[in-house]
Amino acid sequence: MNSATPGELLEIAIEVARSAAETAHRMRGEGVAVAATKSTATDVVTAADRAVERQVTEHLRRLRPYDAILGEEYGEGTPASTGNGGNGGAGSRTGAGTGAVRWIVDPIDGTVNYLYGLPYHAVSLAAEVDGTVVAGVVRNIATGDEWTATRGGGAYRSGQRLRCSTETDLGQALIGTGFGYDAARRAHQARVIAGLITEVRDIRRYGAAALDLCQAAEGRVDAYYEKGLGAWDLAAGGLVAAEAGLRVTGLRGRPAGPDLVLAAPPALYQALHDRLADLDASGGP
Repeated sequence: MNSATPGELLEIAIEVARSAAETAHRMRGEGVAVAATKSTATDVVTAADRAVERQVTEHLRRLRPYDAILGEEYGEGTPASTGNGGNGGAGSRTGAGTGAVRWIVDPIDGTVNYLYGLPYHAVSLAAEVDGTVVAGVVRNIATGDEWTATRGGGAYRSGQRLRCSTETDLGQALIGTGFGYDAARRAHQARVIAGLITEVRDIRRYGAAALDLCQAAEGRVDAYYEKGLGAWDLAAGGLVAAEAGLRVTGLRGRPAGPDLVLAAPPALYQALHDRLADLDASGGP
């Protein structure tokens, strides 16, 4: 029952993400309530974040009851763990589960945008098999735009195959990034930006990492980097970016992860990588 092809897992992911996005959109229309904060007073969790993640968890368990699930709000759990979607705090990694498949969900990526009504927030859902993400979907809650990918099968938006930017000159590149909520981390990230901004076309900061990775996959930004992403930020969008031809890594031979995610087309990758390494973009708090 646990075995499935990436295409089959993607079909499930799309079904679940679309339903979740409808719920998030409806709840936004009814008004947004801040339910809690996380790392800082400005790092908010809305009631919709929690409700949507519970919905995703329940939906997945109906369809694939033996799979594990990792969510941003409720952590990681298995069907036997708990009825509310996890058994730990946000992002906890307790109880890996018995299934070969693990689902990784960000119920609302770009919560602050969602809170303010800015139309750049998304449901992100990926399927991981034996530690490798093989299928993923990112759906913009406000607009209905949807990006999908399967490992080895390409990345798509609205049925159109995605190809990343062909820009070759770092000085002409539009670079996407994001900032953490901790003040000390923001200060370090600002120093990195100050060192980079004179060497590229410009910088863009939209506030939702999964969508940023999809924008890079389309070439709407030429490359993207950010420190501090969780697995739920990276899983689906990172696969979309990689399948569109971007190199998705960390710095200095490390894999993409909390230290840094860099997604850049091959022609820009080394120059941007080296500049970010010089600026210690993966350092600081």
